[in-house]
Amino acid sequence: MRVFVTGGTGLIGSAVVTELLDNGHTVLALARSGASAQAVEAAGAEPLRGALADLDTLRVGAARADGVIHLAFDHDFSSPDTLAKSVAEEGAALAALGGELVGSDRPLVTCSGTPYVPGRASTEADPLMTEGPVGGRARAVTSVLGLSSRGVRSSAVRLPRTVHNQGSGGFAGLLTDIARRTGASGYPGDGAQRWPAVHALDAAVLFRLALEQAEAGTSWHAVADEGDKVRDIATVIGRRLGLPVESVSAETFGLLGQIFASDQPSSSTYTRQALGWEPKHPSLLEDLENIQP
Repeated sequence: MRVFVTGGTGLIGSAVVTELLDNGHTVLALARSGASAQAVEAAGAEPLRGALADLDTLRVGAARADGVIHLAFDHDFSSPDTLAKSVAEEGAALAALGGELVGSDRPLVTCSGTPYVPGRASTEADPLMTEGPVGGRARAVTSVLGLSSRGVRSSAVRLPRTVHNQGSGGFAGLLTDIARRTGASGYPGDGAQRWPAVHALDAAVLFRLALEQAEAGTSWHAVADEGDKVRDIATVIGRRLGLPVESVSAETFGLLGQIFASDQPSSSTYTRQALGWEPKHPSLLEDLENIQP
């Protein structure tokens, strides 16, 4: 299968490109810079120059492919305005990609976060939260899944709060960055809240399986660790960086403070059973041992 991938040089996207190539697919990857194009070529894929906001380029990429995997997103959480711009940009991109595939029965795999469900681990059957600072992303994904009635084999891989590789990535990576900047490894509240996690290489396998097998309109959970306590995550970070570990106010984490403070475990039982997905790479707490002082 020839697959058009957006975000193909990121932490997750680069793993997805390699996973696709290693399993007999060819890849056309969006590249917004010369450096990105070189990285795509070095991985063995073909670059398509353009940015996520270049909707005509996205349509060309989708038209040239047998399927699409969307991963690109500008993770700038510095202000409400920049975040809103990123959410709107992604929504327009997904609408363009989906529109190009209508009536083709080709797969479109997008991504979202695992949902928050009070009092229990979320499952693949739970709806996404469409309110809050990133609610627009959930609404865009819901629209993509709705294309199943218009001849698109659309599916969504829901990613946990931390997708990691070699000790970096996701919310745990943000905790590490904040610890380096502030001189303390902090966690909100008592730190008993739980975050799900997955290794990027395991997540990549699930994106491939969804591309190859997922029925139209379905959602899947790329969850290896159902829920690590944030205090335990902060403890490893503090030890690796030689910094004190302490509770800090949720405001320390800016726009994401409320999300950081919530208990949000998630299950992937159905995904494992239905698609035969089985994570094999190190857990988050094991992988954080790769953090360098």
